[in-house]
Amino acid sequence: MASGFCEDCSRLLEEFNFHLRKVCREFERKIKPIFRELCECTCFSVSPESSYLRRKRSLSLNDEELQLHEEERLQTLSRLSASEDIELQKTAAMFYLQLSHHLNSPLPDALLEPVMNLLLSSALDVQKTISLALVNLLVKNTVCRASVVEMGMLVPLLDLIRSGDSSAQSHSCACVCLLASSESSREAVMLEGVKPLLALAKSYDPREQQVASWALLHLTHSDWSRRLLGEAGGFPVLVLLLQGSDSEVQFYSCSALCNISSARELHPKLLSIGSHFLLKSLLTLASSSVQKNSMQACRCLRTLSQNDLIQEQLMELDCVLPLLSLLKTPSAEWRESAVTLLSALTSHTPNKAVLVSEGLLEEVGQLLLRPTCSSVIITHSCSIITGLSGCSEGQQAVTEARCSSGLLGALLSPSLTDDTLIHLTSCLQNLMTQHPLKSELSVMITSEHVSRLVKLSGRSQNPQLSYNGAAVISRLEVTGETLQLLKPHYVAMLEYLSVFLKDKDLKFQQLGLVTISNLKTDGDFSSLLSGGEVEDQLRTVHDQTEETRRLLQTIQPLSPSPVHPLLPPHKH
Repeated sequence: MASGFCEDCSRLLEEFNFHLRKVCREFERKIKPIFRELCECTCFSVSPESSYLRRKRSLSLNDEELQLHEEERLQTLSRLSASEDIELQKTAAMFYLQLSHHLNSPLPDALLEPVMNLLLSSALDVQKTISLALVNLLVKNTVCRASVVEMGMLVPLLDLIRSGDSSAQSHSCACVCLLASSESSREAVMLEGVKPLLALAKSYDPREQQVASWALLHLTHSDWSRRLLGEAGGFPVLVLLLQGSDSEVQFYSCSALCNISSARELHPKLLSIGSHFLLKSLLTLASSSVQKNSMQACRCLRTLSQNDLIQEQLMELDCVLPLLSLLKTPSAEWRESAVTLLSALTSHTPNKAVLVSEGLLEEVGQLLLRPTCSSVIITHSCSIITGLSGCSEGQQAVTEARCSSGLLGALLSPSLTDDTLIHLTSCLQNLMTQHPLKSELSVMITSEHVSRLVKLSGRSQNPQLSYNGAAVISRLEVTGETLQLLKPHYVAMLEYLSVFLKDKDLKFQQLGLVTISNLKTDGDFSSLLSGGEVEDQLRTVHDQTEETRRLLQTIQPLSPSPVHPLLPPHKH
């Protein structure tokens, strides 16, 4: 758009505008310090708080002393924290937060009074900032915990737990837990902190129950806090919350009980809650339609089941059928939780007959035959099959449940970890020590299974897996069909057999000898063996064995020797 001025006038006006802005900036630079000093004078009625806001950037937090002992600083922080101006409160809270990161020496008690004011602020942001600062100071042990409690900070911290803000709740719970770790303040925290939380947990308001159970969960992450909660009577309250209608309350309380049950010395106190109330509540929750609650209940029962008495009580409560129903759910996580708990029950010998009669092996067989089967399910299924196949009823059930088919199918999975494969091959090896199952497996094994086992046997970097794979092969019934499956792998087998014979561990040498003994009748194997490295190794083992036998004969006593006067008489 045209300006109405000629070209010369436009140029002159632009130059005038440029020089005017330059003069103004210079004038502002010169008078600004004068006005700053004037504003700081009381004659102009400028508050110390506003003065501090302008000077806060000059506070050096890298200074070791931080100038905290200056009376002016203490007075300024006190005025800022007590001000009704939220921005001034935020300034004070931010100062404490920065201070908490840099301070390495004890904080003077005088500086805790402003902290109390800030905790009582009506602004949630201020409370969140100052509570985080307090967490940092407590973690670094630069604030006296007893002084914090004596000043009454537990009350606003507990109010902050009810705020509904996750950050505020996290900071306040951390403060309560840290304060409870101090011997000098532990009793006070229990009275002023834990007991009010337990009272809040008994509220009929689901929201208050959520807050209380969430806070109590955070008090179960260490040994001392768990003991403190037990002394305050918190265990029955947590068990009672399992019966509530709010799923979040159930989850928090169950998670807390899971942490508590990890300490076996607390099991008697948990079991003292009458009429198996804890176990009944957990079994009910395990059947919940809320997956995370059901899974957490199974985890808690799994932890508790390390106690033989609790295992007996669980079996008395007919826990098997509800858990078997979880194995049929479409959710893999749900099935994993249930099979892990059932695996723990299998380890207790008195439970085995009941578990077999209840049909556990049938359900495990179906689990293994699913198209997708996780490592967790395979590992614990192997544990269950190994545990239950030892009795005659178990052997028959393994056959009828097609567990062998499931195990062999899992063996071909390409995604299994070495740990899972160790459990799987160990289970197969165990089954092949039992005659009916050995015959069944020998018939069911295919060329794919043999190829997989041979490859595992050659995994010298994992000796246990290598041993297990070779052990399964060595226990196959030597029939024409079996030899035909093994023939393509004779060269690879001789390689791992050579490694076994050189191993200083006798169990590897013995396994190698058993395998060679089983296959020596086959002409193809014998021809490969003849004149090779394995034959040389066999001679070395033979010579070592003969030398050992000779040495044993030299030290074998030929007749009863007289008793040495300094040695005790030999007891027959």
